[in-house]
Amino acid sequence: MALYVTAAEILEKAERKQGALKTLVYDSKFPNIKQLFALVCEAQKFSSVLQEIIESTKLLKLTKLKMPLAKVLLYDLLIGQGLKCGGTWKANMMKHRPRLQAELARMKVRRKVSRNEDLLPAGTPAEQLPRYVRVNTLKTTVGDTVDYLKREGFSYLGQAVRLDNLTLKNKEFVLDLHLPEVLAFPPNTDFHDHFLYKAGHIILQDKASCLPAYLLHPPPGSHVIDACAAPGNKTSHLAAIMKNRGRLFAFDLDGKRLSTMSTLLLRAGVSCHQLANRDFLTVDPDDPQYKDVEYILLDPSCSGSGMVCLRDGSPANQEEVKARLAALASFQLRCLNLSLRFPSLKRLVYSTCSIHSQENEEVVAACLQQNPNFRLVPLLAQWPERGLEPLSQCLRASTTKTLTHGFFVALLEKVSNARGIKEKPAVPVSEAESVPPAPSSDAKIPDATEENSDCSDAEGMLTSVVGEINDSSNKKRRRKRKRKKKKATKAE
Repeated sequence: MALYVTAAEILEKAERKQGALKTLVYDSKFPNIKQLFALVCEAQKFSSVLQEIIESTKLLKLTKLKMPLAKVLLYDLLIGQGLKCGGTWKANMMKHRPRLQAELARMKVRRKVSRNEDLLPAGTPAEQLPRYVRVNTLKTTVGDTVDYLKREGFSYLGQAVRLDNLTLKNKEFVLDLHLPEVLAFPPNTDFHDHFLYKAGHIILQDKASCLPAYLLHPPPGSHVIDACAAPGNKTSHLAAIMKNRGRLFAFDLDGKRLSTMSTLLLRAGVSCHQLANRDFLTVDPDDPQYKDVEYILLDPSCSGSGMVCLRDGSPANQEEVKARLAALASFQLRCLNLSLRFPSLKRLVYSTCSIHSQENEEVVAACLQQNPNFRLVPLLAQWPERGLEPLSQCLRASTTKTLTHGFFVALLEKVSNARGIKEKPAVPVSEAESVPPAPSSDAKIPDATEENSDCSDAEGMLTSVVGEINDSSNKKRRRKRKRKKKKATKAE
């Protein structure tokens, strides 16, 4: 019975968009995770089919069951390997089994199919996305990880050079073409029971979710804030980039999520962090302990509309959606404005897993209007999807154009008051035109360097200097022409 109770709770949370299915399953601490995950995953996949059978047979009224529990029981009864419980539930379901089987048969006849699988809608985007894995450089290297996986029978194809190289099958995997510590595997590759995951050597993280820390790129020894940190994947990524040196302040209001995050960071070998169970909006930027904070990663609560696993395809009340988006955007803008008040701040990354411009470009545009001492930094020239005009410096991600979940990233940089000279970049903001080679089996993948950003800086300064020189030359020429005109007038 415990299996079905837990499965029903997780299914209900997943359908209410309260979390990703895998996360909810593994957070449940159920003794047999594999059994639970298989049941919930299949029940969710057949959810629309099961609901149609339940409603047409009036099963809830006859059995007094709630919909999530009825779905998981019905799945095992009609489609799975049979009910794994006894007592009242089994007796009730077995009593109505003939009617339920008859309804399933009628559904197949109506849709002109013979198999249960043929009743399912077309494959969801989540089932087509690669499984991305970030190598945790606090514990290992990309080269060592590749070697380990090759010894286990995986087939390493080198570094991807085009997006279609991420279309993989069987046990193939590649090094990502944009992010140097991300590996891509075929969809649904499961690492939850793998040694590398359990030992903290790899982090299961979508590629788009790796962008914020990679683009912020705080140097070792710096002071950094992760403003809305749980569940902690981005925090551990920041710590890896900082090489565990410096101070990493991480805030989250949800105590339970923060506790889970603490376990994740311990497994990942993070030691430079300082967790705080508090609302980031209550933090005082002028508190002396934050006087050296130069980098902030702000990934605030959002609609989650970019997360494929949270989409249910059901029609939504548009008025409720508008009201929710307006409330979220207001909260996000408040967080962003507060973040820019930290006195030593140089750079800030703002990101969401939302596809709505109201939470993305509109929030950033409003913030820049209220904070003229900050500017947008152009990001990753080769990234295939840009922010909506006029904020094309930002990045967007999607299932179709980047083969990731939906995402948005903006990098804000402080401009000094003296003559509008920008702060020196600490992170590469555009990609080199050539793609770096795949790692050899014994080579480390170097951290992202400052070369690209330094080049961008130099180009900007050169343009400025050339402009000043041209202005100066033009002024000299005008003065010469005036003097010649005066001499000519006097001569006449």
